[in-house]
Amino acid sequence: MFPEQEYEGPEPASTARKLQRLAEHGVRSVPACCGAVATLSDGDGERRSSATHPDLAALVSLQLDSGDGPIRTALDSGEPVGAEDLLTDERWPDYRAMALGSGVRTSVTLPFRRAGMDVTLNLYGFRPGALAHPAYGFAAILGEEITAGLARDRRYRAALTELGQLTTALRSRPVIDQAGGIVMHVLGCDADEAYRVLRHVSQLTNRKLADVAQGVVRTRGRGLEKELSRLAPGTPRR
Repeated sequence: MFPEQEYEGPEPASTARKLQRLAEHGVRSVPACCGAVATLSDGDGERRSSATHPDLAALVSLQLDSGDGPIRTALDSGEPVGAEDLLTDERWPDYRAMALGSGVRTSVTLPFRRAGMDVTLNLYGFRPGALAHPAYGFAAILGEEITAGLARDRRYRAALTELGQLTTALRSRPVIDQAGGIVMHVLGCDADEAYRVLRHVSQLTNRKLADVAQGVVRTRGRGLEKELSRLAPGTPRR
């Protein structure tokens, strides 16, 4: 059995643990399996993998970089892709050469897709034909469960991000309203025009609207008459 080793990328630690668990349990659940790699990729170009041996990690990297091999074939078809004996299998020449160089004679790739994520469990064996369908049945079930968990984690993180943005917006609203009142007084304009001025200043200075509003409130508009008038939409800049 190959020693266990984890490979991490930019995804959160919880994702790394789930991929590691998938790879490790994949090996344990299939008696003839000598090693495994779990991978995750998404539409944003993020890639992550957890392998039980560095040679297997390199074998997966070769496929992901070239776009050729059982991983791509399995993701395109949505079905498991196996190679009973890589000594005689003529598909994917580069993958085949590296696998045989690592002592791998047979492999199977199980694809899982959920919430814009592509997950694969790649199982490897020393003996030809050792990874037949009945042997990896439990690994397929585990892959479905972990992929569903990864999708839940991603939805949860997205919800937390949205909540944080809403909280920030609610906290900054009072100061923006106060700054709008000051601009109305300084320019003698209505509320809509005042908010347009603040947004325009935000865009021109590449600062957040809340930061611009805080600056206006801090000075109470003193000395801003000319500046605000100059930056008002539709006013020529001098």
